[in-house]
Amino acid sequence: MRKKITVLGSTGSIGIQALEVIEALGWEISGLAASSSVETLEAQIRKFRPPLAAMADEAAAADLRVRAADLPTKILSGPEGIRALAADPAPDIVLNAVVGMVGLPPTLAAAEAGHDIALANKESLVAGGALVTEAVRRRGVKLLPVDSEHSAIFQCLQGQSQNAVKKLILTASGGPFFGKTIEEMAAVAPEQALRHPTWRMGAKITVDSATMMNKGLELTEACWLFGLPPERVEVVIHRESIIHSLVEFADSAALAQLGLPDMRVPIQYALTYPERCPSPAQPLDLAKIGKLTFFPPDDENFPALRLWRQAIEKGGLYPAALNAANEAAVALFLAGKIRFVDIAERVARQLERRLPTGMYILEDVMGLYEEIVGAL
Repeated sequence: MRKKITVLGSTGSIGIQALEVIEALGWEISGLAASSSVETLEAQIRKFRPPLAAMADEAAAADLRVRAADLPTKILSGPEGIRALAADPAPDIVLNAVVGMVGLPPTLAAAEAGHDIALANKESLVAGGALVTEAVRRRGVKLLPVDSEHSAIFQCLQGQSQNAVKKLILTASGGPFFGKTIEEMAAVAPEQALRHPTWRMGAKITVDSATMMNKGLELTEACWLFGLPPERVEVVIHRESIIHSLVEFADSAALAQLGLPDMRVPIQYALTYPERCPSPAQPLDLAKIGKLTFFPPDDENFPALRLWRQAIEKGGLYPAALNAANEAAVALFLAGKIRFVDIAERVARQLERRLPTGMYILEDVMGLYEEIVGAL
């Protein structure tokens, strides 16, 4: 079946790879959205000719309208334009690869419009898990994970009973500072944090991997996606990034999904589910890999997992607060304004606040985000 796909965050790492997958499948692009990368989005529009495109930055959108005036694509602008694109009735699937909290409103807009969602935007579930899962349930749409770890779990669960699941095991590469102490990491520069040993990703997620914040975000996502409490979601360091995650069942059997580190595989599975199609990814050669190694997380020097488990237990707006603080702190680190080890310290402070622990609405989440980012 030929599908129509809208890609939010099309100029980022996941978005670009998603377009490769969609092109290889011979499917149609119904909409593209980006933040401010005018030249890249213009090139994508010229290649794929979608009916709609959107840019979050108003000035960038105005520039794009001038550059693409010879094309039939309608250019929307601002956060409202991104949400309108997500809610447009044309696509079969909306792939949300936006980075950061700005991805939550379009996720909700896509769900409310009745679209299946291929989700690569972690913050949607981390900060607004209750809102997203309720919208998905009420509208009867699919929420398909794109992250390699959650895709691995999703694949391992196919044909299995939820009652048979004992626990989930998320694998983590350990990032570029595996084995380092806090003292050794005190003076690391942004360029060092951006040298991931196995994956090629955007700057923010790469820094999150270096601090292990990324695994805390993924732990939170896993609880929402698969309906399990945090004590039934474990993390293990796996340096080779070949096993992307595992599910342990009631009989102590464990299923794992393996493959070379290539995001095109989980992207494609989210788009083609439940079918599997030929992929441009290279096949796995275990003999060439040679060995697979595993280590427990180092919570002393990398406290992120401990912080996120506390936030999940507190519930309510605490995960949203940690997410906002991390997003702001990573931006400050990349700008050279704080140290690498300051990121976890700034995130930890949010656990000391008095925040609502019950139900919340979108305005609560976005208001808290603006407050925290403004203060940091």
